[in-house]
Amino acid sequence: MFDDHDIVRAGFRYILSQHSDIEIKAEGKTGREALAAVRSQDLHVAVIDLSMPDLSGMDVLKQAKAIKPELSILILSAYSEDQYGLNVLKAGASGFLSKELAAEQLVSAVRTVAAGRRYISPRLSEMLALGLTQDIEQPPHLRLSEREFQIFSKLVVGRSVTEIADDLCLSSKTVSTYRSRLLEKMGFRTNADLTQYAVKNNLIT
Repeated sequence: MFDDHDIVRAGFRYILSQHSDIEIKAEGKTGREALAAVRSQDLHVAVIDLSMPDLSGMDVLKQAKAIKPELSILILSAYSEDQYGLNVLKAGASGFLSKELAAEQLVSAVRTVAAGRRYISPRLSEMLALGLTQDIEQPPHLRLSEREFQIFSKLVVGRSVTEIADDLCLSSKTVSTYRSRLLEKMGFRTNADLTQYAVKNNLIT
């Protein structure tokens, strides 16, 4: 369990500790602590907050899957499935959890992904079904590829092209190309337009 809020971790720890088939092997408050645990611990499921002080949950997801491809990862967020659910599934997560979920949903999600399946809430299942219907108009950010959305998420919080390139081990030219592509897909011209869109749609964590 990796979340930068002590009270959230304490609550989740209490809920999960009530079940004898679930063992908590590691926890922490930063993305780097999560990656260190993935490397050093025999983890089957990791619950990772989308927003942490050093690395985003999307960055941790990407790196953790590279370290241990078989690891099941649940992404946790204060925001609903409407904002991030589909994107984290596209990025390789085994499921998405809202911090407003009930205790039994948390336990069910952990057991589901531990068994090698994806945890998809009824709301997210509905969104996936709608996404298969061509005449359903998707929000602009859901049209982005996994990498485009990753870069979008960094641009809207003020990261520069150079900083993003360093974060993702890409060239600045490559990041600039992705930036141009996602601006075109979303119908915007500037980073300020992206930030306004993100604020309006509750996409900044």
